[in-house]
Amino acid sequence: MSEAKSPRSNSVLWRSLTFYEKFEQVVVFVLTILIALIVLAALWNLLKLVATSLFLVGIFDPTEPVVFQTVFGAIFTVVIALEFKRSLLVVVERRFGIVQVRAVVMIAMLAVVRKFIILDLSQTEAMKLLALGAAILALGIVYWLVRDQDRREAEAAALESTETRPP
Repeated sequence: MSEAKSPRSNSVLWRSLTFYEKFEQVVVFVLTILIALIVLAALWNLLKLVATSLFLVGIFDPTEPVVFQTVFGAIFTVVIALEFKRSLLVVVERRFGIVQVRAVVMIAMLAVVRKFIILDLSQTEAMKLLALGAAILALGIVYWLVRDQDRREAEAAALESTETRPP
């Protein structure tokens, strides 16, 4: 968990940023607010969908493929938006640079999984399924490579910090 920063340390950090880094921070802050609004709107629509289908109409049958695809497609939309918002918050905290490959790959994988869930397999061409399968496989490989690289860098940094400590 990250420690809360005092307003004084935040202002010192802000003053130490370059003009472009300040611009980045403002853009990320605005995007974070917009994504939060999108998450709230998507969650509201999901709640309305489930509530109206379950209580008002009474036709909510989660075993029916169309209902399952619609509800879980909406759930994955909220999850994807939340993951995107979380990756922006990491940037705001300035723990990493503006583009995080692992977060982008994770969001892309979630989007492909969402696409698999909402697909009507009886209407989908085999080549489209093959392309989506290849995409998720490629994204999985990239995610594994990036994660492995991050792990090796963390191990090297830990080793370096133990070597530089006085006995």
